[in-house]
Amino acid sequence: MNEPKQIVQVWEETRDIPTYGTGEPDKNPMFLEKRVYQGSTGKVYPYPVIDKIFDDKKLQSYQLIIIENEYLHIEVMPELGGRIYRALDKTNNYDFVYYNRVIKPALVGLAGPWISGGIEFNWPQHHRPNTFGPVENTITENEDGSATVWVSEIDRMYGTKVTTGFTLYPGKAYLEVKSQVYNRTPFPQTFLWWANPAVAVNEHTQSVFPPDVHAVFDHGKRDVSKFPIATGTYYKMDYSEGVDISRYKNIPVPTSYMAYKSDYNFVGGYDHGVKAGLLHVANHHISPGKKQWTWGNGDFGQAWDRHLTDEDGPYIELMTGVFTDNQPDFTWLQPYEEKSFTQYFMPYKNIGVVKNASIEAAVNLELNAATSEASVFVYGTSSLKDVTIELTGKKGRYLQETVILSPEKTYQSVIKLDVEEREHDICVCVTDQNGVILISYQPQEKKIEEMPEAAKPLPNPVELKTTEELYLAGLHLEQYRHATFEPEDYYEEGLKRDPKDIRINVAYGTLLLRRGLFAESEQYFQTAIRSLTWRNPNPYDSEAYYQLGLSLKLQGKQKEAYSAFYKSTWSAAWKDSGFFSLAQIAAENGAWKEALELIEASLNRNHRNLKGRHLKTVILRKSGRLAEAKRFAEETVKLDIADFSAYNELYLLAIKEGQLDRANRILEELIKLMRDDELNYLQLAADYEECGLYEEAIEVLKRVVQRSVKSVYPMIYYALAYLSSKINDNNQAEAYLNAGGAASSDYCFPNILFEYRILNAAIKMNPMDNKAKYYLGNLLYDKKRYNEAIKLWEESRALNPELSTVHRNLALAYYNHLHQPQEALVSLKTAFSCNNSDARVLFELDQLYKKLGYEPEKRLTFLHDNFQLVESRDDLFIELVTLLNTMGQCKAAIKLLENRNFHPWEGGEGKVTGQYVTAYTELGKYYLAEQKILDAIHALNKALVFPHNLGEGKLYGAQENNIYYYLGCAYEELGEKETAREYFTFASKGLEEPASAMYYNDQPPDMIFYQGLSWLKLQNEKEAKRRFNKLIDYGEQHLFDQPNIDYFAVSLPHFLVFDDNLLVRNEIHCRYMIALGMIGLKEFESASEQLKRVLALDPSHQGAMIHQAFCSTINVKVGEVNERV
Repeated sequence: MNEPKQIVQVWEETRDIPTYGTGEPDKNPMFLEKRVYQGSTGKVYPYPVIDKIFDDKKLQSYQLIIIENEYLHIEVMPELGGRIYRALDKTNNYDFVYYNRVIKPALVGLAGPWISGGIEFNWPQHHRPNTFGPVENTITENEDGSATVWVSEIDRMYGTKVTTGFTLYPGKAYLEVKSQVYNRTPFPQTFLWWANPAVAVNEHTQSVFPPDVHAVFDHGKRDVSKFPIATGTYYKMDYSEGVDISRYKNIPVPTSYMAYKSDYNFVGGYDHGVKAGLLHVANHHISPGKKQWTWGNGDFGQAWDRHLTDEDGPYIELMTGVFTDNQPDFTWLQPYEEKSFTQYFMPYKNIGVVKNASIEAAVNLELNAATSEASVFVYGTSSLKDVTIELTGKKGRYLQETVILSPEKTYQSVIKLDVEEREHDICVCVTDQNGVILISYQPQEKKIEEMPEAAKPLPNPVELKTTEELYLAGLHLEQYRHATFEPEDYYEEGLKRDPKDIRINVAYGTLLLRRGLFAESEQYFQTAIRSLTWRNPNPYDSEAYYQLGLSLKLQGKQKEAYSAFYKSTWSAAWKDSGFFSLAQIAAENGAWKEALELIEASLNRNHRNLKGRHLKTVILRKSGRLAEAKRFAEETVKLDIADFSAYNELYLLAIKEGQLDRANRILEELIKLMRDDELNYLQLAADYEECGLYEEAIEVLKRVVQRSVKSVYPMIYYALAYLSSKINDNNQAEAYLNAGGAASSDYCFPNILFEYRILNAAIKMNPMDNKAKYYLGNLLYDKKRYNEAIKLWEESRALNPELSTVHRNLALAYYNHLHQPQEALVSLKTAFSCNNSDARVLFELDQLYKKLGYEPEKRLTFLHDNFQLVESRDDLFIELVTLLNTMGQCKAAIKLLENRNFHPWEGGEGKVTGQYVTAYTELGKYYLAEQKILDAIHALNKALVFPHNLGEGKLYGAQENNIYYYLGCAYEELGEKETAREYFTFASKGLEEPASAMYYNDQPPDMIFYQGLSWLKLQNEKEAKRRFNKLIDYGEQHLFDQPNIDYFAVSLPHFLVFDDNLLVRNEIHCRYMIALGMIGLKEFESASEQLKRVLALDPSHQGAMIHQAFCSTINVKVGEVNERV
C-alpha cells in the first residue's frame, strides 16, 4: 500500500504583534553625500529617512505567510523587507533563528529603523535599504508537494531587482532560499547579498565556522585576526593571552569577523546548553561569505539588546554572503544580467560543533589523543534508512555501521583508535543505501598557516604609477560604492597622463552616462574606439561601441545609435545587450518583423533578460501572434513570478482576445502584486516608454490615478504629461502637467533616467513650473551635477519663494559645493522662516551656526527659543545639553538628561553618554570647590554608571581617568589617603599614546592629561611629565599635517550635514593637546594662548571651555590645579 503523499501547508494570516512606533519619514530629501555606512556609501536618496523611534508599545497587525511541513514552521513577513520572521524546529520546539516576539525598531538601518531577529536578506547593499518597508509577495503550491513563498523588490537607488523564493519540501528539515538578482538597467551595476540570520545567544553559544578557517577579517579587510583563538589586538581588545572568539561570552565589545577563506560549504552556530543550533549550507564557490557580528557581551551590547527587544535577550548575526566574502565587497551585474543562487538554512541537534555539512547530513568528529578515542556524531535532515557510517584510518577500519537517521534521531558513538593513528589520517564517511556519499570529514594536518595581510588604503591618484592602476582604482571605488573617494579623480588623472587610454575613456564615459550627461559622454567613447581600431577595425572587446550606442540613443540620435549597437554585437560579451537595444529602436519605429529578429538574437544569448522577454511578448502581440505571445509571457512568469510586465501583457492579451473575466482576474493579481506602489508603476511604464510604446505606458499610469485615495505622486502626473505629449495629445498633456504642479511635493525624490526625461519635458512645456525645477534639481544633485541643480533650485525659488525645502537644499549646496557659507546661512534661515515647524531644518541651522563659529551663548538662546522643536529630535536635544555643559550649566543639563529616553544611531554612539559623564563630572568638581565632598563623590560615582534611559551602555575598557582623578581628590579632601591613592593609581593607567579622536570608541586626549595629573598626585613627576610631553609632542608634530579622510572609515559623524574642514579640525585637535600638556607642565600662559586659538576656531569646543579654568587659579602645590567653577 502506498504511503499518502505528504503536502507542505502554506497560508496567509494577519497577526497582531506588539510594536514600538516610528516617526514619519522626513519630508526633506537626504543627500548625505559623505555619510559612511558599513564601510561604503551611506547615501539614502531617493529613500526618505526616519530618525524618530517611540517608546510606546501597542498591537499592530501584520501580514504573515506561513509554510510548514512535519519538521519546520517558517513565517515570512513581507511588510518588513521580506524577512523570515520565525523559523521553528517542531521536533524539539527550538527556534533555530532568533525569534523576537516584539517589533522594536532601532536606528541601525540605512534609512533608519531596523529590527533584530529572523533572517534578513541584505541586498543590494548592507543593510537592505528597504529592510523596514514592504515588498511584493505571492505563493505557489508546487507539483512535488512543496510550497514556495515569493518576495520581490526593485531597488530604488540603482534599479536592480531581486526575487526570492522560500521553499519547504515534504519530509525535509531545511528551508531552501532561491534568489535571482537581475539588472534592469542598461548600465553595469553592483550588488552584494548577505543573508543575515540572527541566533539567540548565552554563555553556551558558539559560532561554528568550518575547520579550515584560521583567519578572519574586519570590514573592508582593514584588520585581521587569528581564528578561533585570537592572539593579538582586534577591535581594540587585547586578546594576547589567547581567547576563543568563536564563543559569544568571550567578546565584550561590538565585533565583526568574516572568514578569510574556506573550502567548506557550511557555517553555523550551536548552543551547547540546549544541544541545538543553526546551519547554513551553500556552494562555497559562489557563497564564500561567512561572518559573525555581535554587539558584545557587555554593558554596551546589553543597551542595544534593550533597544531591539523586550524579553528575548541578546543575539548574534551569522551572516552568509553570496558573490561576496566581506563588507563591503560588491560584485558586478552587467546590463540585463541575472545571477541566481540557492542557500539552505536548517536546524540541527545533539551532535556538537559540526565539522562538515550538506543538505542531507551533518557530521562531527571529536578526537581525544589522551584516550585514543574518536567520538562520531551524525545528523540527517530527512528520514534516511540504511545509512552507512564508516570510520577509517591508516591502521584500518574502526567503524562500519548501518543506521537510520532523521531530524529526530541522531547518531553518536565513541570508538577506540590505534594509539599510533594520526589525527589527519582519520576519516568519517556517511553514505546512503546506494553508496552515494552524503557527507564526510577528514581533519587537515596541523601546520602553521600563513596569515593574510590586512588591506591597505587606496593611494591618492598622483601617487599611482600607471594608468592601469588608476583605471582599476576608479573602478574599485565605483564597484565598492566608496563614500568619500571619487572615481573620477582617478579617471581624470589617468586621462591627463594618456588621453587615449581605452579602458579609462570607456569607464569615465560610462560614469558620465549614469549621471545623465549623455552628450558629454560621447567624446570618451569615440576616443576609446579610435584607440581600439588603430590597427584593427574589429576590436577584441566592444563595450565602447555599446556605451556609445547608449549615449547616442539617449541623445535622440537613433540612426547613429543603431550603427554603434550593431557593431557592439560583434563581441559575444555585448551581444545580448546590443541586440536588445537594437530591438528597442526597431520597436520604437514600429518595425515589428525586424524587432522580432533582433530580440530573438538577444534572447539566444540571454534568455533570462526579463526586459527582453517583455519586448518579445509585445512584438508578438503587435504582430497578431497572440497565442505565442501568451505562451511566452506565461513562461516568463515561471522564470520570475513577480515580473510586472509579463502580467500586464497577459492582461492586454486577454483583452485583445475578448476574455474580459480572465483579463480582470489577471489585472487584480497584478494590482495586488504591485501593492499600489507608485514607483513600481513608474518602472513598468518606463519599460514601455523605452520601446516607444507610449499608449501602454499611459494605460499603466492611469491605474494609479484611478485607484488613488490620497494625493497622487507628482511624478505620475508628470509622466502622463510627458507620454501624452509623445502621442500629440497636447490638451491632456497640459492637464496632467497642471496636476503635477499642484500635487504635494512631500517625498517626491526622483532619481531614474525616465524621470530625468519626464522632468526635462515638463520644464520645456512649462518653464514657470517651480516644482518641476525643484524635483529635477533634486535628481541632478543626487547625480553630482551640482551647478545645474543649484541653477534649477534658484529658478524654483524665484518662482515660488515659499517652498522651504528649496531654500534648505540651496543652503547645503552653497556651503558644501560653492563654498559660500554666508549665502548658505541666509538660505537656511529663510527655509526655517518659511516653515518654522521643521525640526530637521532647525537642526541643520544650528549645525551651520556651529560651523560658522557662533558663540555658544547665542546658539543656546536659539535652541531655548525653539525648545518644543528641540524636544522632537535626539540630535537637537543633545546639542542643547552639550551647550549647557559647555556654558557651565551642568545641573540644567542633568535635569534634561534624566527625563528623556534616547535612541542613538548605530555608529553615532557616545554623544549622549559623553555629555552625561561631563555633566556629572562637572557637578562633582563644583561640589569639590564648595567643599561638599560627599556630594562630589556621589556625583562622580554617578558618572561611572550609565542609566538605561540614555540608550547606551559603557564600552568595555572605557577610559575614565578624569572621573577617577577627581574621586582621588575627593577622598584626599576627606583625609582618606589610601583610598585616594587607589583612585589616583587607577586614574594613572590606560592608553598613553595620543592619537586622533573621531569615533565613539577613540580615547580623547583629556584622558592622558588626567593620567599625568594622577602621577603628580602619586609623587611621580617623571611619569607625569612623560604624559604631558607626549601631548605636546604629538600636537606639535601633527599641527601642520595635511589630513585625509580615513579610507576605511566605517562611519563619519562630522560629515552628515556640512562638509568638515579637516585642516581646521586637525589644528583644533593638535592645539588642544598642546594646551593640555602645557597646563600639566604649569606653562599656563602658553596653555591659555593655545586654548584661545582653539576657541577662535571653534567657540563651542567643550574641552577648551572647561580646561580654560585650569589656567585661572593655580595652587603652588605640585600637581594641584584647582579650576574656577
